[in-house]
Amino acid sequence: MDLTTPALLFPAISLLLLAYTNRFLVLAQLIRQLKQMDTEEDHALIARQISMLRKRIVLTKRMQAFGVLSFFLCTVSMFLLFLGAELPGVVAFGASLVLLSLSLLYSLYEIQISTNAINVELSNFEARKSAGREDVDYS
Repeated sequence: MDLTTPALLFPAISLLLLAYTNRFLVLAQLIRQLKQMDTEEDHALIARQISMLRKRIVLTKRMQAFGVLSFFLCTVSMFLLFLGAELPGVVAFGASLVLLSLSLLYSLYEIQISTNAINVELSNFEARKSAGREDVDYS
């Protein structure tokens, strides 16, 4: 294996970390929006969302941590290959791939929870609509 093999992962991992950061920022924005809701109906919705938001925050933290560790080991792999230490470089690259895979699995689980959260919002929207409260702002 040469130096270019781990180098191929650099753009992919960088873009992945950027996507994870964007997901984190969206979570932070959702939490701030929930804080502003103050009607009794809103409190029921917030209670349903809080546990999902907590899970999503933990998962996003793990996604980012494994992604960063993958990026770090990819860098270590390149450095070891540069020094001519092929076996340690290959091992570091393999570990980098494992960590990247874990990061992606956490991301998949977070997406599943995110989809469930959207379904909670849709259920709330449908309940309000069927109750004749069309004057409510749903944004």
